[in-house]
Amino acid sequence: MEISRLFDFIDHQLKNYPQPQAFGYRHNGKDIYFSTQEIVDTVNKVSRGLLKLGLQKGDTVGLVSVKNRPEWCVMDLAMQQIGVVSIPVYPTISPKEYAYIFNDAEIKYCFVGEEEVYVKVKNAQASVPSLQDIYTFDPVDGVASWESIFDDTFAMANLQVIKDSIKADDLATIIYTSGTTGEPKGVMLSHDNIVSNVKAVRPCIPMDAGEKALSFLPLCHIFERVCSHAYMYIGAQVTFTGTDNLGGDEGDLKRVKPDFFTTVPRLLEKVYDKLYNKGLELTGVKKNLFFWALALTEDYDYDKNFSGLRGLKHKIADKLIYSKWREALGGNIKGIVVGASACPVKILRTFSCAGIPVREGYGLTEASPGIAIARFDKGGAKLGTIGPAVAGVEIFIDPSDGTYREGEGEVLSSGPNTMQGYYKKQDKTDEVIAHFNGKRWLKTGDIGMLVDAPNGQKFLKITDRKKELMKTSGGKYVAPAPIESRFKEHYLIEQVMVVGENQKFVGALIVPAIEGLQDWCKKRNIAWTSLEEVIQNPEVVAKYQEVANRYNPEFNYVEQVKKITLVSNAWEPIKADGSAAELTPTLKLKRRVILEKHAADISKIYE
Repeated sequence: MEISRLFDFIDHQLKNYPQPQAFGYRHNGKDIYFSTQEIVDTVNKVSRGLLKLGLQKGDTVGLVSVKNRPEWCVMDLAMQQIGVVSIPVYPTISPKEYAYIFNDAEIKYCFVGEEEVYVKVKNAQASVPSLQDIYTFDPVDGVASWESIFDDTFAMANLQVIKDSIKADDLATIIYTSGTTGEPKGVMLSHDNIVSNVKAVRPCIPMDAGEKALSFLPLCHIFERVCSHAYMYIGAQVTFTGTDNLGGDEGDLKRVKPDFFTTVPRLLEKVYDKLYNKGLELTGVKKNLFFWALALTEDYDYDKNFSGLRGLKHKIADKLIYSKWREALGGNIKGIVVGASACPVKILRTFSCAGIPVREGYGLTEASPGIAIARFDKGGAKLGTIGPAVAGVEIFIDPSDGTYREGEGEVLSSGPNTMQGYYKKQDKTDEVIAHFNGKRWLKTGDIGMLVDAPNGQKFLKITDRKKELMKTSGGKYVAPAPIESRFKEHYLIEQVMVVGENQKFVGALIVPAIEGLQDWCKKRNIAWTSLEEVIQNPEVVAKYQEVANRYNPEFNYVEQVKKITLVSNAWEPIKADGSAAELTPTLKLKRRVILEKHAADISKIYE
């Protein structure tokens, strides 16, 4: 069958790779799975229920859940096949953002996962005139369940007529961007935008029908949503979960034993930090063996073959150390793809050397999202680069504004994955869509270059974010991202943000990694009272400046971090006190917010 609409993927699975456990999750301590046939049957019941509610093609419906779950995908598919436009929303956003998005999209109904989300949406409903009702996936006293709309009476033949009327270029979803630079913008994506990307990334996922995927990145983000459809396309068995119970002996990774999953770099950084800190806790021969094995990863590169003495060392390290790392991730990992932000090369190198292949993907919501992805096959990846463009997508490096180094420029992409535009914001659409060579080009706002790859292709290398370029008082441009990425590789650093706009030199705000710093202080007999007090200790401050000095020679003189200041409060995507979050839901730095909150700390750097 030809796949041209998003809901065609589940029908494709039913016809070609029907799975007894297509979608599943752990609910109230029990593993619950649904077959492909059960999924299709439930999708049809929901579609007919939505039609009974009076929804028509082009109407909008909100979708919010804390954890990934089968109901989310079922609801999404049910809306797709009757032309209802889904408005997926992060559960962590503020009530003000809920109201803004729901009013902008004029949603008629909202389906939410948990009671805590229901309360947020209910509070926003008073200021959203279009919102008629809210349904929940979890049972909530006095609230209508999503199952209450299930319908078996609407004729299947009539539903099929509606399904057949949905076209590839019809609007499928509006996804509101994280809003790092202002109020959220609604990205309009058609069926064809997303379908083309699913087909393009399928060869990049090292899975076969019947193998297991773990899904925990938010489905409201287009990265994980495309992967969910790719899993349907492949015929994989998908277990949905959240990020709160991934690790440990009772965690989802060991329980599910996935073959593949996607994640953000920060999660792998935390896994690395835990491994490193466990190594610090060892003594004697065990400790020496751990750090010997870790040191062996430092000269690893993709496709590198170790032989002779080096090969023997690797085999020993693999048997005694690396195998335990793989076991911590379930023991069956064939591949991991990271996205949403740059992944430190050290993380890519260490995990891949240990038999846990990690590759980077690059894109943005406006590109549905994949633009370039590193491959798992030989010659398909190169450390320090993203990889080649996905099938059907063309990349152009635009150096026209003159602020870049040789070979660099803004990354532009063109392909069937490029969004239709920003909802109700034609002026904003015109700012990011260029027309030349007979094509529509998406201005990504990222700076990059194309570099030669082992297989003769050109691989994309991202060097920074255009809007995040700083200009020192000397008129020199500085790209913060590469500096921050390198600094975060150190076990003493949890988070870092480079500063220096209109200043004489570059500085940095650093949030210490608590476990690593505690261990460092213990070895030096520095009393640990609280992080707030410890970061005032001159010896501790000197250590962090020493770390900066160690990395500085890797950068141009103007990019080197001359002074640092330590801050004790970790930056988060949601604040319990309701204040402005320092991170987006995809864990990108909200630089403006951090600059405002730490104005006094930054002033100390430049006193």
